Amino acid sequence: MIHSRVPGRAPGPAGRSAPDKRGTHARRSLRRPMGRPRADEIVWLFDLDNTLHDSSRHIFQAIDGAMSDAMMHWLNLDRARADALRLDYWRRYGATAIGLERHHGIAAADFLEASHDFDVTKMVHAERGLAAKLARLPGRKILLTNAPHSYARKVLHVLGILQEFEALWSIDHMRLQGRLKTKPSVAMMRQLLARLGVPARQVVLVDDTLANLRSARSIGMRTVLSHHPGTPHNARHHGRSPYVDRRVNRVGELLVGHQRPFR
Repeated sequence: MIHSRVPGRAPGPAGRSAPDKRGTHARRSLRRPMGRPRADEIVWLFDLDNTLHDSSRHIFQAIDGAMSDAMMHWLNLDRARADALRLDYWRRYGATAIGLERHHGIAAADFLEASHDFDVTKMVHAERGLAAKLARLPGRKILLTNAPHSYARKVLHVLGILQEFEALWSIDHMRLQGRLKTKPSVAMMRQLLARLGVPARQVVLVDDTLANLRSARSIGMRTVLSHHPGTPHNARHHGRSPYVDRRVNRVGELLVGHQRPFR
């Protein structure tokens, strides 16, 4: 894929960009605090890739290839250098887009649009009956993903679960004082808590990445590790982590004992 369009420049210090017309219902939900929850009501924060669906099977390869293609064209790199730089920025900042903004002035929105511009329909794979399982899970449900908003909506639509989420908090929402702050940023998670308007103890992050769960636990959230063998770094970890309250292999397992206290 050749990205002939010249990318836009990164936002200035104010961090303001053009209004986002996509997903207006979800964005309205995020711009004001949620209504006062019941004392026992859980707010579930669900990660997307390798949590709600198996992105390691096909989608990650497509995204990685498109990211490197864009970097090759925009930065005049060969494939090997583009792949190496993509991984370096991902490891350092949690998202390649952050490194491109900070070091090359490339607007993250343009890079993410270019690298997620493909048909996900035949690439999405998830556990059977996912929509029914989420519908049966008590509590409010918010999507929390480092992926772009348009991609997240497409995947949720293909999964048939878009209607189960009260709001989507994507990388489009993760800008603090002009800089992108993605998972596992504690500052971003504090901002999200403020927008939700609920105590941290009533929020549960379900995520496949241990670093994200560690940040959530550090500010009082409860945590569920959605184990996926394809998630980078997790394979090196052995034993129970002190910042993981529960571990599941599929979303449906949350229906078993969801009312029992988290440790």
